[in-house]
Amino acid sequence: MSTVTMVLGESGTGKTTSLRNMNPAETLLIQAVKKPLPFRATDWQRFDREANKGGNIFQTDSPAEIIHLLKGTRRKVIVIDDFQYVMANEFMRRTSERGFDKFTEIGKNAWDILNAAASLPDDTRVYILSHVETTDQGRTKIKTIGKMLDEKITLEGMVTIVLRTLVRDGQYLFSTRNNGSDTVKTPMGLFDFEAIDNDLAAVDQAIHSYYTPTEQPA
Repeated sequence: MSTVTMVLGESGTGKTTSLRNMNPAETLLIQAVKKPLPFRATDWQRFDREANKGGNIFQTDSPAEIIHLLKGTRRKVIVIDDFQYVMANEFMRRTSERGFDKFTEIGKNAWDILNAAASLPDDTRVYILSHVETTDQGRTKIKTIGKMLDEKITLEGMVTIVLRTLVRDGQYLFSTRNNGSDTVKTPMGLFDFEAIDNDLAAVDQAIHSYYTPTEQPA
């Protein structure tokens, strides 16, 4: 199975900027919301069926299309940015619907995406970038569309690695240790420090090395 990692944080704290050192030729970026990248990105190009079929940036918030892209790409690194809008946009499109079935369906769509991401080949890494929210109990978690969905699914429980953005003295970092009131978690020995640079390329290299078996001498 592939390795799925969540990168959580408030807007403007370095989630998308962490892509700056990634190799576009090896990375598929799925944007739930179409927006310019926050760094010079001449080698990052939008897919266009007519003009640029070699582009690596797709914009869609459709769960079915996201799953199709996950399963169809040959790239080994996949990033889904602004994942919370996959849920929020569907909710807003369905505000006129009565009843609670839509919450179950939105939750299942998010569940389906994470399951599809986890079912890719072993050497594939998927990164879910999303905003956070604070619960009434003071716990910081991935932003969803409220308690009706949270009662049905714990998204962080479906992945092994959760990083959280941290801004300290003007430096943009990733937190690798749980502070007792968030959902950060990393495997033992993956990262040596409780805060690391918000460089997703370095994170990806560490994760790939951690989960790639080394050949034992005969």
